[in-house]
Amino acid sequence: MNKSIIVAELSANHNGSRQVAADTIRAAKRAGADAIKLQTYTADTITLNCHADDFKIKQGTIWDGKYLYDLYQQAYTPWEWHEELFRVAREEGLVCFSSPFDKTAVDFLESLGNPIYKIASFEITDIPLIEYAARKMKPMVISTGIATEEDIQLAVDTCRAAGNDDITLLKCTSSYPAPIEEANLCMIKDLAERYGVKSGLSDHTIGSVSAVVAVTQGATMIEKHFIIDRSIGGPDASFSMNEQEFAQMVKDIRMAEAAIGSVSYELTDKMKSGREFSRSLYVAEDMKAGEVVTEQNVRSVRPGFGLHPKYLKDILGKKVNQDLEKGTRFAWEFVNS
Repeated sequence: MNKSIIVAELSANHNGSRQVAADTIRAAKRAGADAIKLQTYTADTITLNCHADDFKIKQGTIWDGKYLYDLYQQAYTPWEWHEELFRVAREEGLVCFSSPFDKTAVDFLESLGNPIYKIASFEITDIPLIEYAARKMKPMVISTGIATEEDIQLAVDTCRAAGNDDITLLKCTSSYPAPIEEANLCMIKDLAERYGVKSGLSDHTIGSVSAVVAVTQGATMIEKHFIIDRSIGGPDASFSMNEQEFAQMVKDIRMAEAAIGSVSYELTDKMKSGREFSRSLYVAEDMKAGEVVTEQNVRSVRPGFGLHPKYLKDILGKKVNQDLEKGTRFAWEFVNS
């Protein structure tokens, strides 16, 4: 089985510090991540500096009461940090990629050699953005958190119309944190089959259960918000994993992948040796030549060195042609055909 790509989402977990951002990337490497993901926007590229009621968050989230512009002004990763963060990731042996939120972000990321484009859940309806990013012919990863079936189909069709068929759809529950009973992880397999793509999980639940279960559903990518220490605060701190938790999740995912294995009816050497403890036919009582085989004097018992138990019905009622001691492996040669 191929291993899933485990992505540490930096998001706003630098809390405004370039040093914390770089240190977080190094911590993600220590925790076993394969990749680090950034978000490339400014408050002005993602929303309007407007305090009209439409722009106030009031959907029962942890950010309720804030205006969109103010939240994104607090949460964004300054573009002037990106080059250094990409470099730190390369030095650590991590893949570094980002979510662009407008065409200028795509252009900027292209200048940095961004290898993958991630479309965030709330941008799945931004077809011009998806098309622009897809035309860069890099792998496209698209979260489906708020998407209808039609939204997903349109996003996939847009990528393919641009000539880009390297598409991964991520099952995502766009609640922060997300209730585990709303994870619907069976969707991971369905997304892959229904749309003919790779699939995975962008996880906002607390803990690692969803991530571990996701790989059993065929997830090829697992994305989880990552923070050095939740005490530093920030918009995403409450549903982000620290280094110790992330490392345990990675360990559990890799163990789950090993446990899934592959479909095979071939016996390993250990399984073959284990067959010694299977059932077979043995002489259960001392027998004299000419004595009739019964279910009392020949029995199916462990270990497995004697005649196969399926032959018991064929030898019952026949006479043995020699004296046999209790514990002798029964064999065809002991009865006349």
